[in-house]
Amino acid sequence: MVDEAASPSSRAKSKSIGESPVIIPKFLRQFAFPSEFRDLAEKSTLQAKENYDKLKNATEDVTGGFKNAYETATKGTRDYGVRLIEAGRTNLNAAFDYATELLSAKSPSEAIELSTAQLRKQFETLSEQSKELATLAQKIATETAEPIREGVNKAFRQAA
Repeated sequence: MVDEAASPSSRAKSKSIGESPVIIPKFLRQFAFPSEFRDLAEKSTLQAKENYDKLKNATEDVTGGFKNAYETATKGTRDYGVRLIEAGRTNLNAAFDYATELLSAKSPSEAIELSTAQLRKQFETLSEQSKELATLAQKIATETAEPIREGVNKAFRQAA
């Protein structure tokens, strides 16, 4: 047996211009519901739909923020890796240059001078590289967090 409330023809019958969009099942038609009850049901349904739409939009904003953050973090991680490789290459070249100079030293005192100069130069280079990498890491963290912050703020503004 097919329920009339589920058929399209009964839906068309229950709705006419100016009537409520709420479909009343057949078994409930025998009861006389006050118009206030119908109005309350309509208002509750509309409010639930509005709340759902707000939540859906807020979720999409936050999800978009996470997507942008992921893309930014991926790019930042790639840049950081490239910078690490460049620093390693610079340090390796400096080590080979030092080894070449050390092998050409004529006396132990010249070898000590070369070693002292190399240590000083390498310490300065490592200090500079560390500062650059720390600055880059901070930039990546800031740029990664920004899309998330924007998405969450936008979601809260829409919800308010």
